[in-house]
Amino acid sequence: MTSTTRTVCPSCGGPISDADLFCEACGAELAPAALGKPAIDTDTEPTIELNPAAVPDLSEGAAPGPCRSCGGVVGADGYCQTCGTKASKPRDHFSEQPAPWVAAVCDRGIRHSRNEDAVAIAADAEPGSRALLVVCDGVSSSLDSDVASLAAARAAREVLVAGHAQGMGTESSRNAAVVARLTAAADAANDAVLANTSPDSPNPASCTFVATVLEDGLLVAGVVGDSRAYWFPDNAEAVGLTVDDSWAAELIATGVPRHEAETGPQAHAITRWLGKDAPDHTPRTTTLNVSGPGWLLVCSDGLWNYCSEAAPLADLVRQTAAAHGGEPLATSSALVDWANAQGGQDNITVALARL
Repeated sequence: MTSTTRTVCPSCGGPISDADLFCEACGAELAPAALGKPAIDTDTEPTIELNPAAVPDLSEGAAPGPCRSCGGVVGADGYCQTCGTKASKPRDHFSEQPAPWVAAVCDRGIRHSRNEDAVAIAADAEPGSRALLVVCDGVSSSLDSDVASLAAARAAREVLVAGHAQGMGTESSRNAAVVARLTAAADAANDAVLANTSPDSPNPASCTFVATVLEDGLLVAGVVGDSRAYWFPDNAEAVGLTVDDSWAAELIATGVPRHEAETGPQAHAITRWLGKDAPDHTPRTTTLNVSGPGWLLVCSDGLWNYCSEAAPLADLVRQTAAAHGGEPLATSSALVDWANAQGGQDNITVALARL
């Protein structure tokens, strides 16, 4: 078996290999120089530069932050020197804020012993310009899903920030280019899950995947599993951007009421995921042109479990944002606190972009 190097078409952003002479997505001829190089369209804006300070160190050996109970200093023994509370692991609760208008918070919740959710985000400085949000939720019944989900989210982000292909100059080709880039991000995420799965694992690591790409009014969302993306415009109807790959979603499609389907015994059985035993990891995508102010939300089921439908969830986000001055990080944190107050039965991830 011979291996090929996967990269992206410089014209449309579609996935190509070093054996391709033409892009299957747009038909562009691939010059030899275009193959084997990073996926960057040099005729478009510069790529996002990841700020190392915005990417938290979540390794086991990372220094603990301040005590979550009282804010005191955590000693070398792992306990707060002020109140005596045992320090949480860095992975239990972390946040990212690459720009003032984009932020995310990921939390272990109350009932789970570890955080199997993961989030990775990036954004340009100008509000409403370009934001990339990725959330992966590890499947609790699989081994090492916490490691795999974090690797998957960060691998997908690396692909999304690496290029800014605009297609062949038409709206349809631009949309196709972003969809192709998002699909390539899902491929990278799946590869990261495989890289963190033992070859002889009896229950290989797996996770869900949802990602959104916002670029100058174009919003593309892709999903594998049951993490979700929503668009909540300030002066229009809330929109659910994704449809779950789950048993509950299949029941809803046949006419079963949402509440009944999402609270039944098989409610959280997913039908697609990332991982070694995944049937198909190509994301289902939705494309939307957005204008005017609003909130983009990407989250795991730890949040939407308690408020599933788009309209009431939009009300919750708007009210929470209003109570926190419209600041995305404070709003994300408050939404995580709200989910914990409802019971915190699952890990919780909230990623927000304010347009």
